[in-house]
Order: sequence, then C-alpha cells, then structure tokens
Amino acid sequence: MGVYALTDSWTMTRRELARWARQPVTVVVNLVFPVMLLLMFGYLVGGGRGVSGEYVDYLVPGMLALTMAFGLEGTMIAVTQDLNKGVVDRFRSLPMANGAVLVGRAAADMLQSALGLAVLIGVGHALGWRTQGGPGAFLAAVGLLLLFRFAMLWAGIYLALVAGKPEMVQAVQILVWPVGFLSNAFATPGSMPDWLGTVVQWNPMSHTATAVRDLFGGPGGESGHLGWAVLWPLVLLAVFFPLAVRRFAGLSR
Repeated sequence: MGVYALTDSWTMTRRELARWARQPVTVVVNLVFPVMLLLMFGYLVGGGRGVSGEYVDYLVPGMLALTMAFGLEGTMIAVTQDLNKGVVDRFRSLPMANGAVLVGRAAADMLQSALGLAVLIGVGHALGWRTQGGPGAFLAAVGLLLLFRFAMLWAGIYLALVAGKPEMVQAVQILVWPVGFLSNAFATPGSMPDWLGTVVQWNPMSHTATAVRDLFGGPGGESGHLGWAVLWPLVLLAVFFPLAVRRFAGLSR
C-alpha cells in the first residue's frame, strides 16, 4: 500500500512540475522576490539594530528563514483551483491513494523552495556573506530551513482547503506576514521594546533563524535554539498535516 501511495504522489508531483514549464513567469517571480527583499534591506533599509559584526552576515540567514515562510500563496491557489475546476473530482474516480494530490503539490513546492534557497545563497555570497561552519553545519542549516518550510507549507495547504476559493487565499495569506516580520530576521530582539522582543523570541521562525545563524557561524547565532528549531516545525506538522489530509478526505465524500 505504501508503494502505491509513493507512486501516486510522484505522479502528482510530476503533474505540478509540468506547470513550471507552462507558467515560467510565476517560477521566476518566486525566485526573484526574496532576492529583491535581500537587496532592499541590505542596501536601502540596512542598519540591523543591535547586530554586532557585519550586517550582511546577520541578514542573509534571516532572509533565508523568511523566504521559507513566504511564497505559500502559489501552492494555496493551486490547491483551491483544483477544487473549483473539478480536477479533484476526476482524481476521485481513479484508484489513487488518499492525499496523493496534496503530497505531490507539497513535493513540487519543496523542490522550488530548495531552488530558491540555492539562488538566495548565491546572491548572499555575491554580497560578501560567508559561512564559518563546515560542510556538515551548512547542510544541517539547510535542513532546518527546509523543515520549517515543510511545516509552513502544510499549514498553508490546510488553510487553502478551508478557504476553498482562490480569491479567499489572499486574505488567508495575510496571516503569514506576522510570522515573517514579527521575527529576528532584520534586527535583534534585544533592540526592541521588551514586550515586542518577547513575542519575537517565541516566534518559530526566529528560532530557525537563530539556529541557522549559529550553524553558519555568523552573528546572532545561539546553539540553544537548535532544539526549538526542530521542535516547532514538528509540532506544526503534527497539527496541520493530519488536519489537511482529513479535510481533503472529507471533501472527497
């Protein structure tokens, strides 16, 4: 049964990847947007209150984490479009594993997220950012970033299934913005008012950004956040993955 589920999920993944060829502009925009944010905060806004050392060494890992939280609307819209165009109804008539459509969509998103990370890391190096840890630490940092993305992705898929319509996705997507900007992506919590710094410190994305900074050997890194950077995404997955699959199964009845 597990083999059939993997095969069905891979089939759905290839279906989503085929959309890339038909909609290359969307893919390019998703890759360019975080680069624009990095350049804007690095050169136009700049500063980095409370940051010791080179700001670019603090900013790039924060932007990598921020990128993993943003850009969910593409997947969310694709899910709602399938629901409203009757595509899911056609899949229901096939001997397909329940949830394979969602897993395929998630897998395609993760591939694009990995590509986006590679592009942003390359731009960071062009700006002078360098990692101080070894290859193992670098891969561990990338793994934490992708784990955070995977958790945020399933939260987005569930919210898309609840929204039900593409035009509702924009309203739901706004919920992601506080996660991204109420974080330590651009400045340290110590430079903020006490109440705001407390909120920022408890933000799951802040834990990921801090742990990644530590693995990269840059300013703002603290090894004590590694456990939280793993635990928070696992909690989000434990909540939203079964909710999404159950919601999808309910729509299939």
